Amino acid sequence: MGDRSAVIIGARGGIGAALANALEQDPNYAQVIRLHRESAPPCDISDEASIAAAAASLMTTYPPIDLVIVATGLLHSTSKGPEKSLRELDPDWMMENFRINAVGPALVAKHFLPIMAKQGPICFAALSARVGSISDNRLGGWHSYRASKSALNMFIRNIAIEWQRKNSQSVVVGLHPGTVETALSAPFKGNPAHERLTPARAAQDMLNVLQRLKPEQSGQIFAYDGSLITP
Repeated sequence: MGDRSAVIIGARGGIGAALANALEQDPNYAQVIRLHRESAPPCDISDEASIAAAAASLMTTYPPIDLVIVATGLLHSTSKGPEKSLRELDPDWMMENFRINAVGPALVAKHFLPIMAKQGPICFAALSARVGSISDNRLGGWHSYRASKSALNMFIRNIAIEWQRKNSQSVVVGLHPGTVETALSAPFKGNPAHERLTPARAAQDMLNVLQRLKPEQSGQIFAYDGSLITP
């Protein structure tokens, strides 16, 4: 059994649970900590005090952490979905997208990167999306979701630059999981040409990508198949 430790934030969701399950089967990891709103300690992506308290708790109860993955995201709610046109823009829904998809992961980085190993390889990753790429946008629409994921990608780049000054072997990246059969994607059939992945398959694919990354690739966004997603 190895001595590495990992934290999955959003471990109650489909992809988050699958990531935690896969890491628990990895002999390199002695500890896999699952965090969500009802975990012990709780970690609510929309509440900085909750994020800070969770990080402080782990700092006193676990050895330095090697891997943190933020597996949270918002695409739709019971009453709202991604906008198809400008007339559907709603400022409250826009802010909620940014709060969950961009601000939340950035605040996790703020509080969790300082408790990660100070030397040697570490990895901080957050689930992004191909639709957050400006250069890849051919269809438009989904205004708030696209823009919030673009903002997340900028946070990833900024954080990566800052953290390589503190740990030259750090890797900070965004991950596009593909089209995964989860509650987040359930209302959207998408392009039938796109492969629909099980959470277990997507999780293992993304972990395989993370295992291959080098510090010089920090700050970039990668798809589940290892391909680079341009900004």
